[in-house]
Amino acid sequence: MKERNTGGENPGKKAAGIAAADLVKDGMVVGLGTGSTTAYTIAELGRRVSEGLDIIAVVTSYQSEMLAIEAGITLTTLAEHPVLDIAIDGADQVDASLFTIKGGGAAHTREKVVSRSAKRFVIVADESKVSEKLEHYVPIEVLPYARELVAKQIMELGGKPELRMAARKDGPVITDNGNFVIDASFGTISDPKQLSATLSQLTGVVEHGIFTNVDEVYIGKKDGSVEVKKS
Repeated sequence: MKERNTGGENPGKKAAGIAAADLVKDGMVVGLGTGSTTAYTIAELGRRVSEGLDIIAVVTSYQSEMLAIEAGITLTTLAEHPVLDIAIDGADQVDASLFTIKGGGAAHTREKVVSRSAKRFVIVADESKVSEKLEHYVPIEVLPYARELVAKQIMELGGKPELRMAARKDGPVITDNGNFVIDASFGTISDPKQLSATLSQLTGVVEHGIFTNVDEVYIGKKDGSVEVKKS
């Protein structure tokens, strides 16, 4: 069973989230991702909004929607603003080439739509999420009707599929889109771009968690400093 890290405040996550919020300027339309690191970004943007920052935002999940509303950030939609100035989101793992795996919170389909709608896509993460090569399992959102077919196709690719089960309810995790999530382990991923293209072709797959369009990564350290890596 795959579960989210629910630990306490993390100095690295906080530093990265707040630092990336500084990229947001007056008049921007901002994509807001999902997860514990992005929550710091949303809180910081809310603080700046209370001081006069004029922005509107598109969210990627019910979680980020609730956080943004609580922070006082005005929300909009991709239907109204199909092109975003910037999208800021978290990560499960980032490699040396900035290829990223996301989806631990089962929001990667909307996160990918938002990231691809943005002129600039920024990842925020603490240093524990950075690795030379990707080796994290790949979250794959699948149509419930096709879960067995997708699992079979993953195994044919050499992967090990596991249907993600809910931690506090019986049965599988249900995404905001009403689908299931299969976590597929492939070991060390030597060619993320190729695996990304292959997974996208599988019948029954809605979207997977390999992101190949990251522009820069803000990496928060334990001492509160932040390293920025650009593609």
